[in-house]
Amino acid sequence: MLSAIDALGYVDPTPIQSAFIPLAITGADVIGQARTGTGKTAAFTIPILEQINHDSATVEALVLCPTRELSEQVATEAERLAMNRLRRPVLLVGGRPIRTQIMRLKEDPVLAIGTPGRVIDLIHRRELDVSKVKFVVLDEADRMLDIGFRPAIERILRECPKDRQTLLLSATMPAEVRRLAERYMRSPQSVDLSGDAVTTELVKQFFVTVDQKRKAAVLAKLLVKERPQQAIVFCRTKRGADKLYLGFKGKLPDVAVIHGDLPQQKRDRVMKQFRAAEIRLLIATDVMGRGIDVSGISHIFNYDIPEYCDDYVHRIGRTGRISSERSGRAFTFVTREEGNELTRIEMRINTMLQEYIVDDVDAFVPGPARRHIDDAPKTTQPVPELDDFGW
Repeated sequence: MLSAIDALGYVDPTPIQSAFIPLAITGADVIGQARTGTGKTAAFTIPILEQINHDSATVEALVLCPTRELSEQVATEAERLAMNRLRRPVLLVGGRPIRTQIMRLKEDPVLAIGTPGRVIDLIHRRELDVSKVKFVVLDEADRMLDIGFRPAIERILRECPKDRQTLLLSATMPAEVRRLAERYMRSPQSVDLSGDAVTTELVKQFFVTVDQKRKAAVLAKLLVKERPQQAIVFCRTKRGADKLYLGFKGKLPDVAVIHGDLPQQKRDRVMKQFRAAEIRLLIATDVMGRGIDVSGISHIFNYDIPEYCDDYVHRIGRTGRISSERSGRAFTFVTREEGNELTRIEMRINTMLQEYIVDDVDAFVPGPARRHIDDAPKTTQPVPELDDFGW
């Protein structure tokens, strides 16, 4: 393990790694709360790789993640940390040929990483045996519950031995996550590095007051002014993400969209290009955004204010990461009817966002303020401000 850590260039552990690993290596159940981008993957992977029997003929460790993309990132990190072991982790996710995964399971991997849906499917097919699992990890537990995986998670946990070690990691700790921990973990020890500052000091946070109808123009002006290294624009809905993408794709050569309705092959291609910095502006929904771990992201634009306060934490956690060389910047678009939602976010993160005035662009339309987000026009809005746009 030390050889692998040295080969990867890791020198000093992050705070979550320093606090979490010594507890997890003892075999105790541990809850780790820290924001995204702080090194949580290595924090749970290292203790597991140190404890499992690498000569076992069955799966001994199971890691559950909310999305395919995050599962792939965890599997990649686990494989790098296990570079001196003979057997590679197996990835079990939807959107991939299940036959290939079944064949990999027949090679007796000791570590399985995947999404709850595909894992429960393989258990029901009797292709994945979890009866001898000694370690279970619930990674980004809050997000898994947000997107409806609780029934599948509980069924998987009931299939696993009761005397297993359970590790739970989460950026936030809502009541539903706490209830899950109380029910399925044994006297867990807690590592809470979130503190009062739920969001990182490495991210400078602003809000922009703008009418729904003018958001695209304001975003265009912000892009021209900010010149992001790489940026993610978050939309609430897949339909909204597609519409915004259609307005920008003719103006920018390196813009893309990603959401759950895209074919898996296309999502893989977009993510590969984004990680390679071939895509500079990525328009995404919340579910897909949680699977993005790219150190070059300099800006986050909340085109639609998040429905839940914790989603704000997850969104801006995409920038200002430990592997980034500079601080990130996050801009949240707020209509005049969404003042209460902005206040709830500020209360959640215990921080007042600074208002950012975008010069040389009209952020408001004439007439009375709109009452609802849904009053926004249903057609794609042109983005004339990007006619002469240059990265």
